[in-house]
Amino acid sequence: MDLHNKKRILVTAALPYANGRLHIGHVAGAYLPADIFVRYAKLRGREVHFICGSDENGAPITFSALKDNVSPQQIVDKYTNSIMKAFDGLGVDFSIYGRTHTPRHEKVAQEFFLRLYEAGHIVRKTGEQVYCTECERFLPDRYIEGICYYPDCKTPGARGDQCEKCGRPIDATKLIDPECMVCKTLGRESKGHIEVRQTDHWYFRLDTFSATLREYLDSHPEWRESVKRFSYGLLDQGLKERGITRDMEWGVPVPLPGGEGKVLYVWFDAPIGYITFSQEYFEAQNKPDEWKDFWQNPDNGLIHFIGKDNTVFHTVIFPGMLFAHGDYRVADAVVVNEFLNLEGDKISTSRDYAVWVDEYLEAFPPDPLRYYLTAIAPETSDADFSWKQFQQHNNGELADNLGNFIQRNLTFCAKYFDNKVPEIDEPTAAGAAVLAEIEETRKEMAQLLDEFHFKAALERLMRLSQKGNQFFAEEVPWQTRKTDMAACARTMHVGLKVVEALGLFMSPFMPATAARLRDFLNLPALKPGDWDRPSEIVGGKDLGHPEVLFPKIDDAAIQPQIDKLNAKLA
Repeated sequence: MDLHNKKRILVTAALPYANGRLHIGHVAGAYLPADIFVRYAKLRGREVHFICGSDENGAPITFSALKDNVSPQQIVDKYTNSIMKAFDGLGVDFSIYGRTHTPRHEKVAQEFFLRLYEAGHIVRKTGEQVYCTECERFLPDRYIEGICYYPDCKTPGARGDQCEKCGRPIDATKLIDPECMVCKTLGRESKGHIEVRQTDHWYFRLDTFSATLREYLDSHPEWRESVKRFSYGLLDQGLKERGITRDMEWGVPVPLPGGEGKVLYVWFDAPIGYITFSQEYFEAQNKPDEWKDFWQNPDNGLIHFIGKDNTVFHTVIFPGMLFAHGDYRVADAVVVNEFLNLEGDKISTSRDYAVWVDEYLEAFPPDPLRYYLTAIAPETSDADFSWKQFQQHNNGELADNLGNFIQRNLTFCAKYFDNKVPEIDEPTAAGAAVLAEIEETRKEMAQLLDEFHFKAALERLMRLSQKGNQFFAEEVPWQTRKTDMAACARTMHVGLKVVEALGLFMSPFMPATAARLRDFLNLPALKPGDWDRPSEIVGGKDLGHPEVLFPKIDDAAIQPQIDKLNAKLA
């Protein structure tokens, strides 16, 4: 995708289920890379709108309500508020954060369904569904677990809709040794109550769009290899008609005769939420038709950021739905991250084995986490979060490298140049080389960020910091201030320009810290288009009052976090 030619972009991030808190796996998978890109694109002067919201329908919600003995509405209210607070604390800045369990979304999703139905892309069929004789009900797919039936997987604990291990869609009626999770949750013997019975449902004829979907994938050779490999693999296996309704009360009702007691399956209505929220957002901006410029006009950009487990829905199923509708365009890019593990083990919400964002923010500031998750970003393979490694990245790279360089320059100027930018005629050859390094960093980071290489872009930022530290050490201003104040001034003037550049380049990754650094330099807040703005560091300019940007994290702060996780594995 050539972002240089698309100055108006709509970015979506996968809708988190409102049945639990936000953890670092969610953040690393979709929301942090999306937020970094949006912040960067705005600095480049592009018009960017960032759309997200809670997925509040479907079995995960009702299952959580069942376990907590509360209503589904209470569950979605509780967790949507919790998720929004966590995003805000972490500095993830959405244009709108919507909700799918609303009359507005119900209307949009039902209209979408009817459009496909009237065009013949949805058919009613009698099919098989899992039934629990103990519960006396058909079971939503999320209420069933068993052994994955794919020969090369055979992983226990596969849900009735998707195997988390191999990532492939599941037909719940084919699971090996299926169990009813309602019975299991209530402490009843769950095995022996499972039957497969016939029931009427509506099916999306996804298979009829196989050729169109293959052409869509063929048109994006620049996508990440793992995404293309997985998506082509699904097409090569052969797509099938896919059931899009379930016997439930909580969700978007099926708007057809015979649809009583049935709702749209959550994977069908959730991505339509992107459209619903886009409409709500632009209406709030008094531009009620503006959403069409992004969902119907291919001249503008449309990008989905998702985690690995959502790949099938965003590269095959949702595009198929959009092709079937006919009035919508498909995304220019689907940016997918792999899984984030935790201390060598898989994150598990059921075991409470996770680093929850709200708990993290009670102990540490947001930007060290944003930095670390980007530094180990699972862009091409799974990554592992380690509390000790988090501490090392903060203390070594942020405090000793980046923070130390900034602090040395600012405190030196405060002490020896009356807290002003030193006046110079022109830099030395060494200084000019450093200033050229700033421009090279600007160019290389822009290219990397345009291509969604966030980890590499952050590494490029840190190389500039290392170059600045090397320059400071080689120019020995603590000595030249005694023998050649003009030489000292040239060193510090260049150093402050590097500090300014670092603040600009770090802002998509660590926005709160970048804002503080702008205050230290007595510069105004960054605004759209500032990525290519000329330096504002000029001789004689007053500086602000520097403080430590990255305090070190000691063992006493890290060990309780490690102990907490170990206790959950015991």
